[in-house]
Amino acid sequence: MQHYTKSKSIRKLRLDVTKLDKTLFYKGSKGIYCDLLLYDKPGAYGDDGIVIQSVSKEQNDAGKRGAIVGNWRELSKARKEQDGEDEGNEDDGVPF
Repeated sequence: MQHYTKSKSIRKLRLDVTKLDKTLFYKGSKGIYCDLLLYDKPGAYGDDGIVIQSVSKEQNDAGKRGAIVGNWRELSKARKEQDGEDEGNEDDGVPF
């Protein structure tokens, strides 16, 4: 498994795979896939948002919404706090 340590934005997803609607899976050239959506909606347990299984355009137009199947957390934010970095406090020569 390749690690992407140089990425500035790393998110960890936690999914309850038993909640995935398998009828929404589709076959691609390299495997079987499902589409997931990440929403910024902080939760009570320190997560930064929720993961929702995407539905087809036709299902969406008919009013069907995808199930909440998990949550996600921004890991790069935690890493910056540990490293003492703050994106907004760079000294760029501007006095404000």
